[in-house]
Amino acid sequence: MRRFAVTAALALVIAVVAAPPAPAEDDRSPGSPPGASSGASSGTSSGTSSGPSSGPSSGPASGPASGPAFGPAFGAALGAQELRWKPCLAPASTQGGGDPPKPLPDGTPWQCATLKAPLDHARPGGPRLRLALVRAQARPGPGERRLGSLVFNFGGPGDSGVVTLPSLARASYLKLHRRYDLVSLDPRGVGRSDGVRCLDGRAFDTWRDLDGTPDGPAEERALTGGFRAFTAACVRHARATLPHVGTEDAARDLDLLRQALGEDRLHYFGISYGTRLGAVYAHLFPHRVGRMVLDGVVDPTEDAAQVALHQARGFQRALGNFLRDCAARRDCPFRGARRGGKRIARLLGRLDTAPLPAAAGRSLTQTHALYGIAAALYSRDFWPYLRTALRQALADGRGDLLLAFSDALYGRRAGGRYNNLQSANAAVNCADSSDRYSVADVRDRLPGFRAASPVFGELMAWSLLQCTGWPVAGAAPAFDVSAPGAPPILVIGTTGDPATPYEGAARMAERLGVGVELIHRGEGHGAYGAGSACVDDAVNRFLLDGAVPADRTTCS
Repeated sequence: MRRFAVTAALALVIAVVAAPPAPAEDDRSPGSPPGASSGASSGTSSGTSSGPSSGPSSGPASGPASGPAFGPAFGAALGAQELRWKPCLAPASTQGGGDPPKPLPDGTPWQCATLKAPLDHARPGGPRLRLALVRAQARPGPGERRLGSLVFNFGGPGDSGVVTLPSLARASYLKLHRRYDLVSLDPRGVGRSDGVRCLDGRAFDTWRDLDGTPDGPAEERALTGGFRAFTAACVRHARATLPHVGTEDAARDLDLLRQALGEDRLHYFGISYGTRLGAVYAHLFPHRVGRMVLDGVVDPTEDAAQVALHQARGFQRALGNFLRDCAARRDCPFRGARRGGKRIARLLGRLDTAPLPAAAGRSLTQTHALYGIAAALYSRDFWPYLRTALRQALADGRGDLLLAFSDALYGRRAGGRYNNLQSANAAVNCADSSDRYSVADVRDRLPGFRAASPVFGELMAWSLLQCTGWPVAGAAPAFDVSAPGAPPILVIGTTGDPATPYEGAARMAERLGVGVELIHRGEGHGAYGAGSACVDDAVNRFLLDGAVPADRTTCS
């Protein structure tokens, strides 16, 4: 898989894997690492106005849900199943390993359970999956009442919600926890939920070492051969699962979860790919939607080539913003944004033929460096470490930190262990889209990709081969998110978002038909919990009080 994975857990993995030296105190970005997803510095409302307080209802649903007609036997066996919550185990290798989750600062323990779901929702009596769940029960304060369960999906596709929610649930999340049970899951194909495994260990390292921007026929053959080998490994290890890991399957799982939690409506917070999942749920079950927030929005109108092109443009824009900020810092490894761009270009050119040494006998290749820079652009909070990484590469001739960023994006941990983030990412993306591209298609598109991003364009163009030869035909290139009958859905777009460019938020709000757009003028992927008090306040009032902000309210 060569497309950038959109993952909220990136900050956590980088903190563990990279552990770079802290920058000088006066150059350090304000605030703590982002809560839900990467984002920008704090600010105040700009032209913000409050909407009516009636907001989305949390009462009984007003109409039937769409989808397959699950019969009485299905409802008894799955829709009404009882969840047995127990203390959480240590994360499995597919989830990235580590220690069991620590209690929240208020002492609330995390509990885990499993939810049974049909492998094929069209055959509810057939084979089943066991979906891993996590929750922290609400602790209402004096005079407060519990509102229900708030289900999170942190994106990817491929992020383990069972690992990510306990790791990120702090600060702004704790306000939500007072009145909501905080709940997440490993979606089907992810982590402990029958996680798809393709390559692992040394085989994954070897695959990642391939040149993602081939310069001639030999490198093109190596890259296309690598994609074929990756696909063949996915088929060997997950043949039965691959046809059933698409977003519509996962959305139907959410409705099973809603029922098992005893909720009339699904209160939901989706980040990045989680916005696609939430929007598809709203389309399938509009009358079961409760209070829904979509942050870092995936554009519902684009095919795979458009997604890749606009993502290339988004990362290029973010790199330009970083360079301008860096040029004003004392610890910046270059002077002037334009000069910095040229030095990075020369560095990448050298790496194509002369990789830099890194720890444990590994090397920083051009492709690793591209992914490493992209990973560091997910959040403004990472920018000080990107300055350090570039200074290490340019002045010291070492690639350790940029390689650590690249490893984090791919879910590689110490000792060469991988979670199943990238395997699941490929499986879900290829199940969701019927787009299949040839080498000739990529060559034809290369000029447009280079124009969109001189740095990332070629890498993103060649990523279009990800699903070529995939054994599952895939769904339609775009996805329907129209949700007539659903209550207002809060849709948040960040103007400097590199991974899901801001323009997609307006299109999502329009296609939903019930979307209310909140604009965050800032940097990074996602806005809530990332330092903007204005965004956090608007989201909290929506989720806790049902207050719907005016459409196109703007925060900084």
